[in-house]
Amino acid sequence: MSDKTDNDVSEVFAHDHEQVVYCRDEETGLKAIIAIHNTLLGPGLGGTRFFPYATEQEALTDVLRLSRGMSYKNALAGLDLGGGKAVIIGDPNEIKSEALLRAYGRFVQSLNGRYYTACDVGTYVQDMDVVARESEFVTGRSPEAGGAGDSSILTAYGVFQGMRASAEYLWGAPSLAGKRVGVSGVGKVGRYLIGHLIEDGASIVATDPHEGAIQWLRDNYAQVEIVTSTAELVASEMDVYAPCALGGALDDATVAALSAKIVCGAANNQLAHAGVEKQLEARGILYAPDYLVNSGGVIQVADEIHGFDFERAKRRASGIFDTTLRIYALAAEEGVPPSVAADRLAERRMRDVGRLRGVYLP
Repeated sequence: MSDKTDNDVSEVFAHDHEQVVYCRDEETGLKAIIAIHNTLLGPGLGGTRFFPYATEQEALTDVLRLSRGMSYKNALAGLDLGGGKAVIIGDPNEIKSEALLRAYGRFVQSLNGRYYTACDVGTYVQDMDVVARESEFVTGRSPEAGGAGDSSILTAYGVFQGMRASAEYLWGAPSLAGKRVGVSGVGKVGRYLIGHLIEDGASIVATDPHEGAIQWLRDNYAQVEIVTSTAELVASEMDVYAPCALGGALDDATVAALSAKIVCGAANNQLAHAGVEKQLEARGILYAPDYLVNSGGVIQVADEIHGFDFERAKRRASGIFDTTLRIYALAAEEGVPPSVAADRLAERRMRDVGRLRGVYLP
């Protein structure tokens, strides 16, 4: 990759990352960045995002932000894992190949266990099987390869647990029965979540920009009300809003328009900017921190490190219910929004447990 600029170096140190590795293999077209934010609790774990970034700087900014987020997510999930993330620069539909993925796997292996990778945007279970042919530090592999398979199963389950806890905190019962839930995004996670909610007795209104997802809803859950856009969904009457698509879903206009009393969804980085959490609180909307409730997926793939057992992983993901209630209690006690309370709890665990470990060495 090209030589790093002073701005690149400054950004790395500004984020307090332990290690950032630039990876290049000219023959396959591989250009990747692996960022390890924090290994106080254990090796960094986080997925590999394969995306056509416009510039290398944009890729660096994204991987630094995402890897830092994984430190907090893994800490709050109670995992003995730190935060890491990787990005591969390019359009996966154009340059993804066995050779490229295997070249990437060798870079992962070269870190000797300081970083475990997994699936993310643009990478899938089958890709992790290929990466694992060159590295032992790979999760999210297929069940046939001894892996955890589709992590969206426990991601959705964890969001549902967070939603149940939110319902108990606000309405006194851990159930969505009789409540109207708006789901934005009917991808793999959104589909599993809708199944849990319908089984629990909720009514659903949903939207997705992809016609295939809408057709899937019509075929599988004809009782779901479908609206044409996120804006129309946000304007609908509902008790709970579940953003399950892109980040930045909670901006000023959305918060002002919401009728929901709870926001609990699977999307990452839902708060569009600092201060949105205060707007939600001012409007009396209970916000379940995204990286808390969507941590079922990382819990699932992390279990793979020790030999995957689905029931064991599901039991741990069930703990999202209790952690969500703990966050709400802490927020009330300290007079801060739940997102701030979640950050404090994650930081406390990294500090208290991490103090015993120092920097992780494999």
